[in-house]
Amino acid sequence: MLRTLAFTLVLGLALPAAAQQPQPMPQHMPGMHMPGEAPAIEFASGTAWQPQSTPENMWMRARGGWSFMVHGNLVAGYNQQGGPRGAGKAQATDFVMFMERHKLGRASLEFRQMLSAEPLTVPHPGLPELFQTGETYHGLPLVDHQHPHDVFGELSLLLTVPIREKVSWYFYGAPAGEPALGPVAFVHRYSAMDIPAAPLSHHLQDSTHITFGVVTSGFVLGPVKLEGSVFNGREPDEARYNFDFAPMDSWSLRAGVRPGKNWDIQYSYGHLVHPEATEPTDLDRQTASVSYNRPTARGNWAASLIWGRNRKLEEHTTQNSYLLESELNFLDKNYAFTRLELVDKDELFPGSPPPAPSFRIGAYTFGGLRDLVHSDKLQLGLGAALTFYSKPSSLDAVYGDNPVSFQIFLRVRPGMMKMGN
Repeated sequence: MLRTLAFTLVLGLALPAAAQQPQPMPQHMPGMHMPGEAPAIEFASGTAWQPQSTPENMWMRARGGWSFMVHGNLVAGYNQQGGPRGAGKAQATDFVMFMERHKLGRASLEFRQMLSAEPLTVPHPGLPELFQTGETYHGLPLVDHQHPHDVFGELSLLLTVPIREKVSWYFYGAPAGEPALGPVAFVHRYSAMDIPAAPLSHHLQDSTHITFGVVTSGFVLGPVKLEGSVFNGREPDEARYNFDFAPMDSWSLRAGVRPGKNWDIQYSYGHLVHPEATEPTDLDRQTASVSYNRPTARGNWAASLIWGRNRKLEEHTTQNSYLLESELNFLDKNYAFTRLELVDKDELFPGSPPPAPSFRIGAYTFGGLRDLVHSDKLQLGLGAALTFYSKPSSLDAVYGDNPVSFQIFLRVRPGMMKMGN
C-alpha cells in the first residue's frame, strides 16, 4: 500500500510548471483560512506548527481550483572545522518542496513532495561538523560529520476536515514523511533557515523528519492541537535514493498550543524501535519547544527554545540537549543569527563497550548574512558563521584545547510571499 501511495504522490511532481513564477494568491496564504474552510496545517514540516506570523518564502500560483506552491533553500560555500578532528571542504545543502492544495467541499486535500540533491552536493562521508553524530557511512557510525539527506524527504498527503467551528480533524499519510514528534525540523524552522550547519542536538530533537512510513491523525481544537503517529522509527540507510520501508512499530504523541499568532508551544513523546543501525537499542524520546516570531516594519525576528531527551532502553542511559536559536532580519536585506546549545554525546568513540562514555558538549554559533538580491522572486545572500565550543578537558587531546570552526556561504531561496489584493 505504501508503494502505491508513493507512486501516486511522485506523479504530483509532474503537476505544475505552474509554480515557477510567483503570483498573488487570490484566496489566502498558507496558514490562513477562509470562513467555513478547514484550517490548513501551516507550511512547516509534517504536521508541526510554527507561529502563525512566520513569513513564507515561496512561489505560488492558483489554477483550476488548485493552489500550487514551491519552497526551497540552497546553501553553498566553504566549511572549515577546527582542531585535530576538523576538516575543510566545499559543500552545498539543499532542498526543494512542492505543495498542491485543493478544496473538497469544506475540507482540503494537500500533497507534498520534498526533494534534495545532497547525495550529490555533500562530500563523503558527510558535512564536516565537530562533535556531530548519527547514522552511518560504510557501515560505521558517523562522527564529526552530518549525514546528507535522502533524495525523497517527503511524499505525503494531508486531509483536513472541519467538524464544527474551530474544530477540525486531519489525516497525514506518507511513504516518506515526518511523525508527530519534536519541533519543526531544523531545515524548515525559520529561526534556523540561515544557519549553515545542523544542530548538534538534531538526533535528540528532530531526526525523525525523514521517516519511511508514517501515519498521523489528530484534532485542532481552536488554539490547541492533539495528534498521534505510528511510524517506522529506523534512521535512513546509506543508500540515499531509495525507500527504506520497515514495520511501522514506533509511535508518538504530541500536544501543541498557540497562545497568540506569534507563539507556538509543543511537547511530544515517542518510542523508537531500533533507530540507529549500529546501536541495537530502542529509545524513548521527549521534546519540548517554544517558538516565537514577530514581524517588524522592515524585517522579522524568529526564536526557538528546544529541549530534547533520548533514553536508551537497553543501555539504561539518558542524554539531554538544550538549544536556543534566534535570527533577526532588519532593514530588509540584513540578517543576524545565533545558535547556542548544550548536548550530551555518547557516540564520539564508536566501539566503546556499553554504556559508552557521555560528554556534555557546548556549541555557540554567531553569524550574519546580507541579501545581494532581494526581491519578490528571489533572495540571494552572502553570509558567514563562526562556532566556538565547550567540552570536558578529557577531550582536549582529541579535539584540541579550543577548536573554532567557520563557514562562508551563499544562500538562495524564493522571495517573500505577498498577500494578493
